[in-house]
Amino acid sequence: MAEKLFKSNQLLSQLRRVVKSEQLVLSVLALVVGAMAGAGTIVFREGILFVQTLTFGSGEEAVHEYLRTLPAWHLIAVPTLGGLFVGVFIYRFLPERRPHGVADVVDAALFHDARMSSRCGIKSAFISAVSLGTGASLGREGPVVHMGASFGAWLARMLHLRRSTARTLLGCGVASAVAASFNAPLAGALFAHEVALGHYALTAFAPIVLASVTGTIITRLYFGADVAFLLPTNEIQSFLEFPAFALLGITAGITAICVTRGIPVVQNVARAAKIPIWLRPAVGGLVIGVVALEFPQIVGVGYGAMNDALYAAYGWSLLVQLLIVKAAMVTICFGLGYAGGMFSPALFLGAMLGGAFGVAATAVFPDLSSGYGAYTLVGMGAVAAAMLGAPISTTLIIFELSGDYELTIAVMVASVLASIIMDQFQGGSFFTWQLKCRGLTTRWGREVNLLRMMKVADIMKREYEVVGLNEGLPAIQEKLVNAPYSELFVVDEDGRLHGTITLADLRHAAFDREPGDEITAGHVARSKPPVLLRTDSIEKAVRLMEQTGEEHLPVIDDDERRLMVGFVHEKDAMMAYNNALLELQSEDHGGAPPKLF
Repeated sequence: MAEKLFKSNQLLSQLRRVVKSEQLVLSVLALVVGAMAGAGTIVFREGILFVQTLTFGSGEEAVHEYLRTLPAWHLIAVPTLGGLFVGVFIYRFLPERRPHGVADVVDAALFHDARMSSRCGIKSAFISAVSLGTGASLGREGPVVHMGASFGAWLARMLHLRRSTARTLLGCGVASAVAASFNAPLAGALFAHEVALGHYALTAFAPIVLASVTGTIITRLYFGADVAFLLPTNEIQSFLEFPAFALLGITAGITAICVTRGIPVVQNVARAAKIPIWLRPAVGGLVIGVVALEFPQIVGVGYGAMNDALYAAYGWSLLVQLLIVKAAMVTICFGLGYAGGMFSPALFLGAMLGGAFGVAATAVFPDLSSGYGAYTLVGMGAVAAAMLGAPISTTLIIFELSGDYELTIAVMVASVLASIIMDQFQGGSFFTWQLKCRGLTTRWGREVNLLRMMKVADIMKREYEVVGLNEGLPAIQEKLVNAPYSELFVVDEDGRLHGTITLADLRHAAFDREPGDEITAGHVARSKPPVLLRTDSIEKAVRLMEQTGEEHLPVIDDDERRLMVGFVHEKDAMMAYNNALLELQSEDHGGAPPKLF
Protein backbone atom coordinates (compact mmCIF):
# COMPACT_ATOMS: atom_id res chain seq x y z
CA MET A 1 0.00 0.00 0.00
CA ALA A 2 2.80 2.39 0.91
CA GLU A 3 4.62 1.56 -2.34
CA LYS A 4 1.50 2.31 -4.41
CA LEU A 5 1.01 5.59 -2.58
CA PHE A 6 4.66 6.53 -3.21
CA LYS A 7 4.35 5.78 -6.93
CA SER A 8 1.13 7.79 -7.08
CA ASN A 9 2.82 10.79 -5.46
CA GLN A 10 5.71 10.46 -7.89
CA LEU A 11 3.27 10.47 -10.82
CA LEU A 12 1.48 13.57 -9.50
CA SER A 13 4.80 15.32 -8.97
CA GLN A 14 5.89 14.55 -12.54
CA LEU A 15 2.54 15.75 -13.87
CA ARG A 16 2.89 19.05 -11.99
CA ARG A 17 6.38 19.55 -13.44
CA VAL A 18 5.09 18.88 -16.96
CA VAL A 19 2.19 21.31 -16.50
CA LYS A 20 4.48 24.01 -15.13
CA SER A 21 6.98 23.53 -17.95
CA GLU A 22 4.26 23.74 -20.61
CA GLN A 23 2.80 26.84 -19.00
CA LEU A 24 6.28 28.34 -19.00
CA VAL A 25 6.74 27.51 -22.68
CA LEU A 26 3.34 29.01 -23.53
CA SER A 27 4.25 32.18 -21.63
CA VAL A 28 7.51 32.48 -23.57
CA LEU A 29 5.64 31.99 -26.86
CA ALA A 30 3.15 34.66 -25.80
CA LEU A 31 6.03 37.09 -25.20
CA VAL A 32 7.44 36.29 -28.65
CA VAL A 33 4.10 36.85 -30.38
CA GLY A 34 3.51 40.04 -28.36
CA ALA A 35 6.91 41.37 -29.40
CA MET A 36 6.32 40.49 -33.06
CA ALA A 37 2.90 42.16 -33.09
CA GLY A 38 4.21 45.23 -31.24
CA ALA A 39 7.12 45.61 -33.66
CA GLY A 40 4.76 45.04 -36.58
CA THR A 41 2.51 47.82 -35.29
CA ILE A 42 5.45 50.22 -35.23
CA VAL A 43 6.49 49.32 -38.78
CA PHE A 44 2.90 49.65 -39.98
CA ARG A 45 2.35 53.08 -38.44
CA GLU A 46 5.67 54.35 -39.77
CA GLY A 47 4.80 52.86 -43.15
CA ILE A 48 1.58 54.90 -43.30
CA LEU A 49 3.48 58.10 -42.53
CA PHE A 50 6.19 57.19 -45.05
CA VAL A 51 3.64 56.72 -47.85
CA GLN A 52 1.85 59.89 -46.75
CA THR A 53 5.12 61.83 -46.94
CA LEU A 54 5.84 60.50 -50.43
CA THR A 55 2.38 61.28 -51.77
CA PHE A 56 1.07 64.31 -49.88
CA GLY A 57 4.39 65.75 -48.68
CA SER A 58 3.68 65.61 -44.92
CA GLY A 59 4.54 62.98 -42.34
CA GLU A 60 2.30 64.35 -39.58
CA GLU A 61 -0.66 62.36 -38.31
CA ALA A 62 -2.76 65.53 -38.02
CA VAL A 63 -2.45 66.20 -41.74
CA HIS A 64 -5.83 67.80 -42.47
CA GLU A 65 -4.68 71.40 -41.99
CA TYR A 66 -1.69 70.83 -44.27
CA LEU A 67 -3.93 69.41 -47.00
CA ARG A 68 -5.65 72.79 -47.34
CA THR A 69 -2.41 74.19 -48.75
CA LEU A 70 -2.20 71.65 -51.60
CA PRO A 71 -3.48 72.40 -55.10
CA ALA A 72 -6.75 70.70 -56.07
CA TRP A 73 -5.15 68.42 -58.67
CA HIS A 74 -2.72 67.08 -56.07
CA LEU A 75 -5.43 66.40 -53.51
CA ILE A 76 -7.52 64.54 -56.09
CA ALA A 77 -4.69 62.68 -57.86
CA VAL A 78 -3.12 61.06 -54.78
CA PRO A 79 -6.15 59.07 -53.53
CA THR A 80 -7.20 58.25 -57.09
CA LEU A 81 -3.81 56.83 -58.13
CA GLY A 82 -3.36 55.28 -54.71
CA GLY A 83 -6.73 53.57 -55.08
CA LEU A 84 -5.71 52.25 -58.48
CA PHE A 85 -2.54 50.71 -57.00
CA VAL A 86 -4.53 49.28 -54.08
CA GLY A 87 -7.13 47.74 -56.38
CA VAL A 88 -4.60 46.10 -58.68
CA PHE A 89 -2.56 44.77 -55.75
CA ILE A 90 -5.59 43.27 -54.00
CA TYR A 91 -6.84 41.76 -57.26
CA ARG A 92 -3.46 40.20 -58.07
CA PHE A 93 -1.95 39.21 -54.73
CA LEU A 94 -4.56 38.75 -51.98
CA PRO A 95 -6.68 35.61 -51.50
CA GLU A 96 -10.28 35.91 -52.71
CA ARG A 97 -9.32 39.26 -54.27
CA ARG A 98 -10.45 41.27 -51.26
CA PRO A 99 -8.83 43.05 -48.30
CA HIS A 100 -8.49 41.06 -45.08
CA GLY A 101 -9.08 42.25 -41.53
CA VAL A 102 -10.58 41.48 -38.13
CA ALA A 103 -13.46 39.41 -39.54
CA ASP A 104 -10.89 37.01 -41.00
CA VAL A 105 -9.30 36.68 -37.56
CA VAL A 106 -12.68 35.74 -36.07
CA ASP A 107 -13.21 33.36 -38.99
CA ALA A 108 -9.86 31.67 -38.33
CA ALA A 109 -10.46 31.41 -34.58
CA LEU A 110 -13.96 29.94 -34.87
CA PHE A 111 -13.95 27.96 -38.09
CA HIS A 112 -10.38 27.10 -39.11
CA ASP A 113 -8.49 25.97 -36.00
CA ALA A 114 -6.69 29.35 -35.82
CA ARG A 115 -4.99 28.76 -39.17
CA MET A 116 -3.99 31.97 -40.91
CA SER A 117 -1.47 32.86 -43.58
CA SER A 118 1.36 35.06 -42.36
CA ARG A 119 2.06 36.08 -45.96
CA CYS A 120 -1.51 37.26 -46.32
CA GLY A 121 -1.13 39.15 -43.01
CA ILE A 122 1.97 40.97 -44.23
CA LYS A 123 0.53 41.67 -47.68
CA SER A 124 -2.69 42.99 -46.15
CA ALA A 125 -0.74 45.23 -43.78
CA PHE A 126 1.37 46.56 -46.65
CA ILE A 127 -1.55 47.42 -48.90
CA SER A 128 -3.48 48.90 -45.95
CA ALA A 129 -0.51 51.19 -45.24
CA VAL A 130 -0.55 52.30 -48.87
CA SER A 131 -4.33 52.70 -48.74
CA LEU A 132 -4.28 54.88 -45.61
CA GLY A 133 -1.16 56.76 -46.66
CA THR A 134 -2.83 57.81 -49.90
CA GLY A 135 -5.99 59.05 -48.19
CA ALA A 136 -8.42 56.15 -47.69
CA SER A 137 -10.98 57.18 -45.10
CA LEU A 138 -10.51 54.03 -43.00
CA GLY A 139 -8.62 52.89 -39.88
CA ARG A 140 -5.23 51.47 -39.01
CA GLU A 141 -6.16 49.18 -36.09
CA GLY A 142 -7.91 46.45 -38.10
CA PRO A 143 -4.91 45.72 -40.34
CA VAL A 144 -2.49 45.47 -37.39
CA VAL A 145 -4.92 43.18 -35.54
CA HIS A 146 -5.01 40.91 -38.59
CA MET A 147 -1.23 41.05 -38.95
CA GLY A 148 -0.63 40.34 -35.24
CA ALA A 149 -3.04 37.39 -35.32
CA SER A 150 -1.28 35.99 -38.40
CA PHE A 151 2.05 36.13 -36.52
CA GLY A 152 0.56 34.06 -33.70
CA ALA A 153 -0.95 31.59 -36.16
CA TRP A 154 2.38 31.33 -38.01
CA LEU A 155 4.29 30.49 -34.84
CA ALA A 156 1.70 27.88 -33.86
CA ARG A 157 1.94 26.30 -37.31
CA MET A 158 5.72 26.24 -37.30
CA LEU A 159 5.76 24.48 -33.92
CA HIS A 160 2.84 22.16 -34.81
CA LEU A 161 0.87 23.24 -31.75
CA ARG A 162 -2.57 21.87 -30.96
CA ARG A 163 -5.76 23.79 -31.77
CA SER A 164 -6.43 25.40 -28.37
CA THR A 165 -2.82 26.61 -28.07
CA ALA A 166 -2.90 27.97 -31.61
CA ARG A 167 -6.05 29.95 -30.78
CA THR A 168 -4.36 31.32 -27.68
CA LEU A 169 -1.36 32.54 -29.69
CA LEU A 170 -3.70 34.05 -32.24
CA GLY A 171 -5.36 35.94 -29.38
CA CYS A 172 -1.92 37.02 -28.16
CA GLY A 173 -1.26 38.68 -31.51
CA VAL A 174 -4.61 40.46 -31.41
CA ALA A 175 -4.12 41.69 -27.84
CA SER A 176 -0.64 43.00 -28.52
CA ALA A 177 -1.75 44.84 -31.66
CA VAL A 178 -4.69 46.57 -29.96
CA ALA A 179 -2.63 47.43 -26.87
CA ALA A 180 0.17 48.82 -29.01
CA SER A 181 -2.24 50.89 -31.08
CA PHE A 182 -3.93 52.61 -28.12
CA ASN A 183 -1.29 52.28 -25.41
CA ALA A 184 -3.98 50.32 -23.52
CA PRO A 185 -2.78 46.86 -22.36
CA LEU A 186 -5.88 45.90 -20.35
CA ALA A 187 -8.23 46.80 -23.18
CA GLY A 188 -6.05 44.88 -25.64
CA ALA A 189 -6.25 41.70 -23.57
CA LEU A 190 -10.02 41.90 -23.19
CA PHE A 191 -10.55 42.80 -26.87
CA ALA A 192 -8.77 39.59 -27.86
CA HIS A 193 -11.18 37.56 -25.72
CA GLU A 194 -14.31 39.57 -26.50
CA VAL A 195 -14.00 39.89 -30.28
CA ALA A 196 -11.34 37.56 -31.70
CA LEU A 197 -11.79 34.44 -29.56
CA GLY A 198 -15.39 35.03 -28.52
CA HIS A 199 -14.92 33.67 -25.00
CA TYR A 200 -12.90 34.13 -21.81
CA ALA A 201 -10.87 30.94 -21.44
CA LEU A 202 -8.95 30.87 -18.16
CA THR A 203 -6.04 28.97 -19.69
CA ALA A 204 -5.63 31.68 -22.35
CA PHE A 205 -5.97 34.75 -20.15
CA ALA A 206 -2.44 34.85 -18.67
CA PRO A 207 -0.57 34.42 -22.00
CA ILE A 208 -2.79 37.02 -23.68
CA VAL A 209 -2.15 39.52 -20.89
CA LEU A 210 1.61 38.93 -21.22
CA ALA A 211 1.44 39.55 -24.96
CA SER A 212 -0.67 42.68 -24.47
CA VAL A 213 1.79 44.16 -21.96
CA THR A 214 4.72 43.26 -24.22
CA GLY A 215 3.19 45.08 -27.19
CA THR A 216 2.52 48.12 -25.03
CA ILE A 217 6.09 48.23 -23.70
CA ILE A 218 7.62 47.95 -27.17
CA THR A 219 5.55 50.77 -28.63
CA ARG A 220 6.10 52.95 -25.56
CA LEU A 221 9.86 52.52 -25.95
CA TYR A 222 9.55 53.71 -29.55
CA PHE A 223 6.72 56.29 -29.51
CA GLY A 224 6.81 57.27 -25.85
CA ALA A 225 4.08 56.98 -23.22
CA ASP A 226 1.65 59.38 -24.95
CA VAL A 227 -1.82 57.98 -25.57
CA ALA A 228 -3.52 57.98 -28.96
CA PHE A 229 -5.57 61.10 -28.20
CA LEU A 230 -4.84 64.32 -26.34
CA LEU A 231 -7.73 64.38 -23.91
CA PRO A 232 -8.99 67.43 -22.04
CA THR A 233 -10.07 67.14 -18.42
CA ASN A 234 -13.74 66.17 -18.16
CA GLU A 235 -15.95 65.80 -15.11
CA ILE A 236 -19.53 64.63 -14.87
CA GLN A 237 -21.49 67.61 -13.55
CA SER A 238 -24.54 65.66 -12.38
CA PHE A 239 -25.97 62.18 -12.51
CA LEU A 240 -29.08 63.82 -13.95
CA GLU A 241 -27.03 63.98 -17.15
CA PHE A 242 -27.09 60.18 -17.61
CA PRO A 243 -30.40 60.14 -19.55
CA ALA A 244 -28.62 62.31 -22.13
CA PHE A 245 -25.74 59.81 -22.29
CA ALA A 246 -28.28 57.01 -22.72
CA LEU A 247 -29.95 58.88 -25.60
CA LEU A 248 -26.51 59.42 -27.14
CA GLY A 249 -25.92 55.65 -26.93
CA ILE A 250 -29.17 54.93 -28.77
CA THR A 251 -28.25 57.47 -31.44
CA ALA A 252 -24.79 55.88 -31.74
CA GLY A 253 -26.37 52.48 -32.32
CA ILE A 254 -28.54 53.91 -35.11
CA THR A 255 -25.47 55.54 -36.67
CA ALA A 256 -23.60 52.23 -36.64
CA ILE A 257 -26.54 50.49 -38.33
CA CYS A 258 -26.77 53.14 -41.06
CA VAL A 259 -23.07 52.82 -41.91
CA THR A 260 -23.16 49.02 -41.97
CA ARG A 261 -26.25 48.91 -44.17
CA GLY A 262 -24.81 51.53 -46.50
CA ILE A 263 -21.87 49.31 -47.50
CA PRO A 264 -23.89 46.68 -49.44
CA VAL A 265 -25.74 49.51 -51.18
CA VAL A 266 -22.42 50.80 -52.53
CA GLN A 267 -21.39 47.26 -53.48
CA ASN A 268 -24.63 46.71 -55.40
CA VAL A 269 -24.24 50.01 -57.25
CA ALA A 270 -20.67 49.08 -58.22
CA ARG A 271 -21.82 45.68 -59.52
CA ALA A 272 -24.74 47.22 -61.40
CA ALA A 273 -22.40 49.74 -63.00
CA LYS A 274 -20.09 46.82 -63.96
CA ILE A 275 -17.03 48.52 -62.50
CA PRO A 276 -14.13 46.01 -62.48
CA ILE A 277 -13.06 44.90 -59.01
CA TRP A 278 -9.51 46.18 -59.48
CA LEU A 279 -10.78 49.63 -60.55
CA ARG A 280 -13.28 50.21 -57.74
CA PRO A 281 -10.81 51.60 -55.15
CA ALA A 282 -9.64 54.15 -57.73
CA VAL A 283 -13.24 55.32 -58.14
CA GLY A 284 -13.48 55.60 -54.36
CA GLY A 285 -10.19 57.52 -54.29
CA LEU A 286 -11.53 59.99 -56.84
CA VAL A 287 -14.57 60.62 -54.65
CA ILE A 288 -12.35 61.07 -51.58
CA GLY A 289 -10.17 63.59 -53.39
CA VAL A 290 -13.11 65.67 -54.56
CA VAL A 291 -14.77 65.66 -51.12
CA ALA A 292 -11.44 66.48 -49.43
CA LEU A 293 -11.35 69.80 -51.26
CA GLU A 294 -14.08 70.93 -48.85
CA PHE A 295 -13.55 68.49 -45.95
CA PRO A 296 -9.87 67.51 -45.66
CA GLN A 297 -10.60 66.01 -42.22
CA ILE A 298 -11.94 62.83 -43.87
CA VAL A 299 -8.59 61.98 -45.47
CA GLY A 300 -6.74 59.07 -43.84
CA VAL A 301 -7.20 57.87 -40.28
CA GLY A 302 -8.46 61.22 -38.99
CA TYR A 303 -6.91 61.34 -35.52
CA GLY A 304 -6.17 65.05 -35.89
CA ALA A 305 -9.82 65.88 -36.52
CA MET A 306 -10.86 63.71 -33.55
CA ASN A 307 -8.52 65.66 -31.26
CA ASP A 308 -10.01 68.90 -32.57
CA ALA A 309 -13.49 67.63 -31.73
CA LEU A 310 -12.39 66.63 -28.22
CA TYR A 311 -11.26 70.20 -27.61
CA ALA A 312 -14.50 71.66 -29.04
CA ALA A 313 -12.73 73.25 -32.00
CA TYR A 314 -15.70 72.65 -34.35
CA GLY A 315 -19.14 74.21 -34.31
CA TRP A 316 -22.38 72.23 -34.40
CA SER A 317 -22.88 72.67 -38.15
CA LEU A 318 -19.39 71.44 -39.07
CA LEU A 319 -19.68 68.48 -36.68
CA VAL A 320 -22.91 67.35 -38.34
CA GLN A 321 -21.46 67.84 -41.82
CA LEU A 322 -18.35 65.83 -40.93
CA LEU A 323 -20.52 63.08 -39.43
CA ILE A 324 -22.54 62.74 -42.63
CA VAL A 325 -19.59 63.08 -45.00
CA LYS A 326 -17.38 60.67 -43.04
CA ALA A 327 -20.18 58.08 -42.89
CA ALA A 328 -20.55 58.35 -46.67
CA MET A 329 -16.80 58.04 -47.23
CA VAL A 330 -16.53 54.99 -44.96
CA THR A 331 -19.34 53.20 -46.81
CA ILE A 332 -17.75 54.08 -50.14
CA CYS A 333 -14.28 52.94 -49.11
CA PHE A 334 -15.49 49.62 -47.71
CA GLY A 335 -18.04 49.11 -50.46
CA LEU A 336 -15.50 49.72 -53.22
CA GLY A 337 -12.86 47.42 -51.73
CA TYR A 338 -10.32 49.72 -50.08
CA ALA A 339 -8.00 48.13 -47.50
CA GLY A 340 -8.28 49.36 -43.92
CA GLY A 341 -10.05 48.92 -40.61
CA MET A 342 -13.30 50.04 -39.00
CA PHE A 343 -12.03 51.03 -35.53
CA SER A 344 -10.77 54.52 -36.38
CA PRO A 345 -13.77 55.39 -38.58
CA ALA A 346 -16.07 54.34 -35.72
CA LEU A 347 -14.14 56.60 -33.33
CA PHE A 348 -14.31 59.47 -35.83
CA LEU A 349 -18.05 59.08 -36.32
CA GLY A 350 -18.53 58.85 -32.57
CA ALA A 351 -16.48 61.98 -32.00
CA MET A 352 -18.53 64.02 -34.46
CA LEU A 353 -21.83 62.56 -33.25
CA GLY A 354 -20.94 63.06 -29.60
CA GLY A 355 -19.66 66.58 -30.21
CA ALA A 356 -22.82 67.62 -32.06
CA PHE A 357 -24.99 65.98 -29.40
CA GLY A 358 -22.99 67.75 -26.69
CA VAL A 359 -23.47 71.15 -28.31
CA ALA A 360 -27.24 70.58 -28.45
CA ALA A 361 -27.42 69.17 -24.91
CA THR A 362 -25.41 72.07 -23.51
CA ALA A 363 -27.64 74.58 -25.25
CA VAL A 364 -30.75 72.99 -23.69
CA PHE A 365 -29.33 72.28 -20.18
CA PRO A 366 -26.22 74.46 -19.77
CA ASP A 367 -26.04 73.99 -15.98
CA LEU A 368 -26.07 70.19 -16.20
CA SER A 369 -23.71 69.73 -19.14
CA SER A 370 -20.23 68.29 -18.63
CA GLY A 371 -19.00 70.02 -21.78
CA TYR A 372 -18.56 69.14 -25.43
CA GLY A 373 -15.44 67.07 -24.80
CA ALA A 374 -17.21 64.67 -22.44
CA TYR A 375 -19.96 63.97 -24.97
CA THR A 376 -17.38 63.59 -27.70
CA LEU A 377 -15.54 60.93 -25.73
CA VAL A 378 -18.75 59.10 -24.82
CA GLY A 379 -19.84 59.17 -28.47
CA MET A 380 -16.51 57.71 -29.56
CA GLY A 381 -16.90 54.82 -27.17
CA ALA A 382 -20.55 54.18 -28.04
CA VAL A 383 -20.19 54.05 -31.83
CA ALA A 384 -17.01 51.98 -31.60
CA ALA A 385 -18.66 49.53 -29.19
CA ALA A 386 -21.62 49.06 -31.53
CA MET A 387 -19.55 48.67 -34.69
CA LEU A 388 -17.01 46.31 -33.14
CA GLY A 389 -19.37 44.40 -30.87
CA ALA A 390 -16.97 45.07 -27.98
CA PRO A 391 -18.62 47.21 -25.26
CA ILE A 392 -16.31 45.94 -22.50
CA SER A 393 -12.96 46.48 -24.19
CA THR A 394 -14.10 49.76 -25.77
CA THR A 395 -15.10 51.08 -22.36
CA LEU A 396 -11.72 50.06 -20.99
CA ILE A 397 -9.93 51.81 -23.85
CA ILE A 398 -11.71 55.04 -22.93
CA PHE A 399 -10.87 54.49 -19.26
CA GLU A 400 -7.18 53.89 -20.01
CA LEU A 401 -7.14 56.95 -22.24
CA SER A 402 -8.94 59.28 -19.85
CA GLY A 403 -8.36 57.83 -16.38
CA ASP A 404 -11.75 59.28 -15.45
CA TYR A 405 -13.92 56.75 -13.59
CA GLU A 406 -17.17 58.74 -13.69
CA LEU A 407 -16.81 59.42 -17.40
CA THR A 408 -16.13 55.72 -17.95
CA ILE A 409 -19.49 54.92 -16.35
CA ALA A 410 -21.15 57.23 -18.87
CA VAL A 411 -19.27 55.50 -21.69
CA MET A 412 -20.39 52.13 -20.33
CA VAL A 413 -24.06 53.14 -20.33
CA ALA A 414 -23.91 54.55 -23.87
CA SER A 415 -21.82 51.64 -25.19
CA VAL A 416 -24.16 48.97 -23.84
CA LEU A 417 -27.25 50.67 -25.26
CA ALA A 418 -25.56 51.22 -28.63
CA SER A 419 -24.50 47.56 -28.75
CA ILE A 420 -28.02 46.40 -27.90
CA ILE A 421 -29.50 48.54 -30.68
CA MET A 422 -26.94 47.21 -33.14
CA ASP A 423 -27.50 43.62 -32.09
CA GLN A 424 -31.29 43.77 -32.18
CA PHE A 425 -31.72 45.59 -35.48
CA GLN A 426 -28.56 44.60 -37.37
CA GLY A 427 -27.97 41.12 -35.97
CA GLY A 428 -24.54 41.81 -34.51
CA SER A 429 -21.40 43.84 -35.04
CA PHE A 430 -19.81 44.96 -38.29
CA PHE A 431 -17.55 41.91 -38.20
CA THR A 432 -20.55 39.63 -37.66
CA TRP A 433 -22.14 41.19 -40.72
CA GLN A 434 -18.99 40.56 -42.76
CA LEU A 435 -18.98 36.90 -41.72
CA LYS A 436 -22.70 36.61 -42.49
CA CYS A 437 -22.02 37.84 -46.03
CA ARG A 438 -19.66 34.85 -46.40
CA GLY A 439 -22.28 32.41 -45.15
CA LEU A 440 -20.81 32.17 -41.65
CA THR A 441 -22.35 33.01 -38.30
CA THR A 442 -21.21 33.18 -34.71
CA ARG A 443 -24.72 32.76 -33.33
CA TRP A 444 -24.59 28.99 -32.80
CA GLY A 445 -21.63 28.97 -30.45
CA ARG A 446 -18.22 27.43 -30.73
CA GLU A 447 -19.45 23.86 -30.29
CA VAL A 448 -21.50 23.89 -33.49
CA ASN A 449 -18.81 25.89 -35.24
CA LEU A 450 -16.38 23.11 -34.39
CA LEU A 451 -18.79 20.57 -35.90
CA ARG A 452 -18.83 22.71 -39.02
CA MET A 453 -15.04 22.60 -39.17
CA MET A 454 -14.91 18.82 -38.73
CA LYS A 455 -15.56 16.94 -41.95
CA VAL A 456 -17.45 13.74 -42.70
CA ALA A 457 -14.20 12.22 -43.94
CA ASP A 458 -12.84 12.45 -40.37
CA ILE A 459 -15.45 10.09 -38.89
CA MET A 460 -16.82 8.00 -41.76
CA LYS A 461 -16.37 4.23 -41.72
CA ARG A 462 -14.69 2.66 -44.71
CA GLU A 463 -15.67 -0.93 -43.91
CA TYR A 464 -19.14 -1.61 -45.29
CA GLU A 465 -20.97 -4.31 -47.20
CA VAL A 466 -22.04 -3.72 -50.80
CA VAL A 467 -24.19 -5.77 -53.13
CA GLY A 468 -24.46 -5.58 -56.91
CA LEU A 469 -27.59 -4.39 -58.66
CA ASN A 470 -28.33 -7.78 -60.24
CA GLU A 471 -27.50 -10.06 -57.31
CA GLY A 472 -30.34 -12.33 -56.21
CA LEU A 473 -32.12 -13.01 -52.95
CA PRO A 474 -29.72 -15.66 -51.55
CA ALA A 475 -26.69 -13.36 -51.95
CA ILE A 476 -28.65 -10.46 -50.41
CA GLN A 477 -29.68 -12.56 -47.42
CA GLU A 478 -26.16 -13.85 -46.82
CA LYS A 479 -24.54 -10.41 -47.02
CA LEU A 480 -27.24 -8.73 -44.95
CA VAL A 481 -26.64 -11.13 -42.07
CA ASN A 482 -22.95 -10.17 -41.97
CA ALA A 483 -23.36 -6.46 -42.78
CA PRO A 484 -22.40 -3.87 -40.16
CA TYR A 485 -25.53 -2.31 -38.63
CA SER A 486 -27.69 -4.65 -40.80
CA GLU A 487 -27.62 -2.43 -43.89
CA LEU A 488 -26.39 -3.08 -47.42
CA PHE A 489 -25.37 -0.48 -49.98
CA VAL A 490 -26.37 -1.30 -53.55
CA VAL A 491 -23.85 -0.29 -56.24
CA ASP A 492 -23.61 -0.80 -59.98
CA GLU A 493 -20.69 -2.30 -61.88
CA ASP A 494 -18.70 0.95 -61.65
CA GLY A 495 -19.19 1.30 -57.88
CA ARG A 496 -21.82 4.05 -58.14
CA LEU A 497 -24.37 4.13 -55.35
CA HIS A 498 -27.87 3.07 -56.37
CA GLY A 499 -29.62 2.59 -53.03
CA THR A 500 -29.70 0.86 -49.65
CA ILE A 501 -31.26 -2.33 -48.28
CA THR A 502 -32.24 -2.99 -44.68
CA LEU A 503 -33.88 -6.05 -43.15
CA ALA A 504 -37.26 -4.27 -43.31
CA ASP A 505 -36.84 -3.66 -47.06
CA LEU A 506 -36.05 -7.32 -47.64
CA ARG A 507 -39.04 -8.49 -45.57
CA HIS A 508 -41.46 -6.34 -47.54
CA ALA A 509 -40.05 -7.57 -50.83
CA ALA A 510 -40.35 -11.21 -49.76
CA PHE A 511 -44.06 -10.81 -48.93
CA ASP A 512 -45.00 -8.65 -51.91
CA ARG A 513 -43.42 -10.73 -54.69
CA GLU A 514 -45.41 -12.97 -57.02
CA PRO A 515 -44.52 -16.69 -57.39
CA GLY A 516 -41.72 -17.11 -59.87
CA ASP A 517 -40.58 -13.47 -59.65
CA GLU A 518 -36.82 -13.11 -59.42
CA ILE A 519 -35.78 -10.69 -56.70
CA THR A 520 -32.62 -8.64 -57.29
CA ALA A 521 -30.92 -6.02 -55.21
CA GLY A 522 -32.04 -3.36 -57.66
CA HIS A 523 -35.68 -4.26 -57.08
CA VAL A 524 -35.43 -4.36 -53.29
CA ALA A 525 -33.25 -1.28 -52.71
CA ARG A 526 -34.56 2.10 -51.68
CA SER A 527 -33.28 4.16 -54.56
CA LYS A 528 -31.78 7.63 -54.24
CA PRO A 529 -31.18 7.61 -50.48
CA PRO A 530 -29.97 10.78 -48.70
CA VAL A 531 -26.21 11.00 -49.10
CA LEU A 532 -23.24 13.01 -47.88
CA LEU A 533 -20.07 14.14 -49.56
CA ARG A 534 -16.78 13.44 -47.83
CA THR A 535 -16.18 17.21 -47.71
CA ASP A 536 -19.48 17.90 -45.92
CA SER A 537 -19.40 19.00 -42.29
CA ILE A 538 -20.52 16.84 -39.40
CA GLU A 539 -23.05 19.54 -38.60
CA LYS A 540 -24.68 18.88 -42.00
CA ALA A 541 -24.64 15.13 -41.32
CA VAL A 542 -26.44 15.57 -37.99
CA ARG A 543 -29.03 17.89 -39.54
CA LEU A 544 -29.68 15.47 -42.44
CA MET A 545 -30.12 12.55 -40.04
CA GLU A 546 -32.68 14.54 -38.06
CA GLN A 547 -34.60 15.46 -41.21
CA THR A 548 -34.68 11.95 -42.70
CA GLY A 549 -34.73 9.78 -39.58
CA GLU A 550 -31.80 7.74 -40.95
CA GLU A 551 -29.21 6.31 -38.58
CA HIS A 552 -26.69 5.65 -41.36
CA LEU A 553 -25.87 7.86 -44.31
CA PRO A 554 -23.74 6.73 -47.28
CA VAL A 555 -20.83 8.95 -48.29
CA ILE A 556 -20.02 9.52 -51.96
CA ASP A 557 -17.07 11.23 -53.65
CA ASP A 558 -19.11 13.75 -55.68
CA ASP A 559 -22.64 14.32 -56.97
CA GLU A 560 -21.87 13.37 -60.55
CA ARG A 561 -20.07 10.03 -60.24
CA ARG A 562 -21.70 9.05 -56.92
CA LEU A 563 -18.93 6.56 -56.13
CA MET A 564 -19.43 5.02 -52.68
CA VAL A 565 -16.49 5.76 -50.34
CA GLY A 566 -17.91 5.11 -46.84
CA PHE A 567 -20.81 5.72 -44.50
CA VAL A 568 -21.51 7.72 -41.34
CA HIS A 569 -23.31 6.37 -38.29
CA GLU A 570 -25.38 8.61 -36.04
CA LYS A 571 -23.49 7.37 -32.99
CA ASP A 572 -20.13 8.49 -34.43
CA ALA A 573 -21.48 11.95 -35.25
CA MET A 574 -22.86 12.34 -31.71
CA MET A 575 -19.57 11.11 -30.25
CA ALA A 576 -17.67 13.73 -32.26
CA TYR A 577 -19.99 16.43 -30.94
CA ASN A 578 -19.59 15.19 -27.35
CA ASN A 579 -15.79 15.09 -27.58
CA ALA A 580 -15.71 18.59 -29.07
CA LEU A 581 -17.95 19.87 -26.29
CA LEU A 582 -15.79 18.32 -23.56
CA GLU A 583 -12.61 19.71 -25.10
CA LEU A 584 -13.99 23.23 -25.33
CA GLN A 585 -15.37 23.14 -21.80
CA SER A 586 -11.99 21.97 -20.54
CA GLU A 587 -10.29 24.77 -22.47
CA ASP A 588 -12.65 27.43 -21.08
CA HIS A 589 -12.39 26.39 -17.45
CA GLY A 590 -8.80 25.27 -17.35
CA GLY A 591 -9.89 21.79 -16.27
CA ALA A 592 -7.08 20.02 -18.11
CA PRO A 593 -3.35 20.61 -18.29
CA PRO A 594 -2.44 22.84 -21.22
CA LYS A 595 -1.13 20.56 -23.97
CA LEU A 596 0.98 22.46 -26.44
CA PHE A 597 1.59 19.80 -29.05
